[in-house]
Amino acid sequence: MTGPLHGVRVVDLTTMLSGPCAAQTLAEMGADVTKVETPEGDNLRNIGQSRSGGMGPMHLHANRGKRSVALDLKSEDGRNAFIGLIKDADVLICNVRTKAMQRLRLAYDDLRAINPTLIYVSIVGYGSGGPYSDRPAYDDLIQAAVGIPSLGASQEGGARYAPIAVADRVTGMNAANAALGALYHRLRTGEGQHVEVAMFETMAFMVLSDHMGGRTYQPQLGPTVFERYASVRRPFPTLDGVVCLLLVTDKQWKAFFDLVDRGNVLEDERFSTVSGRTHNTTALYKIVAELVATRTTDWWMQELERVDIPAVPLATIDSLIDDPHLKAVGFFDEVEHPSEGPIRAMRSTGRWSKSQPAPDRPAPRLGEHNEQILPR
Repeated sequence: MTGPLHGVRVVDLTTMLSGPCAAQTLAEMGADVTKVETPEGDNLRNIGQSRSGGMGPMHLHANRGKRSVALDLKSEDGRNAFIGLIKDADVLICNVRTKAMQRLRLAYDDLRAINPTLIYVSIVGYGSGGPYSDRPAYDDLIQAAVGIPSLGASQEGGARYAPIAVADRVTGMNAANAALGALYHRLRTGEGQHVEVAMFETMAFMVLSDHMGGRTYQPQLGPTVFERYASVRRPFPTLDGVVCLLLVTDKQWKAFFDLVDRGNVLEDERFSTVSGRTHNTTALYKIVAELVATRTTDWWMQELERVDIPAVPLATIDSLIDDPHLKAVGFFDEVEHPSEGPIRAMRSTGRWSKSQPAPDRPAPRLGEHNEQILPR
């Protein structure tokens, strides 16, 4: 037995990132996950470099631990094979649009009649019942819909999307959590259920939790948007590079200004309290930026560590891959993939004293397990 979900059977009818990330979370916890793809395969397979075609890096990182079957669900044989998988499944994760699932006769009510205890997790763009329910949804579009590019518009370069698929990945984690909660509910009650996880609502909650601000209250107490996150949250240029530091407590602020003999800054009533600093963030961080620019990066890193102010050097993707801490904790694992040869994989995060999650197989080739899984 490896992983806390050993014995749980999951059917993964998803493409691209939100659904595959959700199903992979369950796979790494020990669930037996079967990824169902069209005969052409998930488009994610073809993003990025590949040694043998259809095995790009994003696929390798988002679908490991799974088995793959290729089915044409529009054909009667393909649908019947899929139904066979559902009969024995505990969880279905699906990000196919709801109307398409209804046309295929694979909506929740159709599958509940076959497997009453099935947990059916639907990842949708926008929650059912609203005016956007039928809209297509992709990471870029959801980021735009919840205002992420506009939050960065005041920084240099104007509005832009976050350079990672944050909406897909956060929604995927939320969907995995939903599946785990539904499994626990079934354990107590014996009941299956349908769970809808909407990308738009998931990301709206995340963004507004930080930025609803004064509109949290009725009547409104002040403006929206947390100024530090939206306007001044960035690395600071130094005399010869960049330093990334965070000042939170009174003690840290005092220590910072004492380093450069500017303790008088905190005598200004705008900056003498947490509340004052929060309401005058832009002015305060302008002073910080001007002071940081007067010393070298090495000087700041040494002095900030000495007075216990949190700081890190600015990483690049390449330096992250070569990071000594990740090496020391065994974050990366060199594995031999059956078709791709030696690849660098990332180990499951978290340390468990019992039932440590770990992927038990690399990302599958398209239809690799058809003969193993499907009836002949």
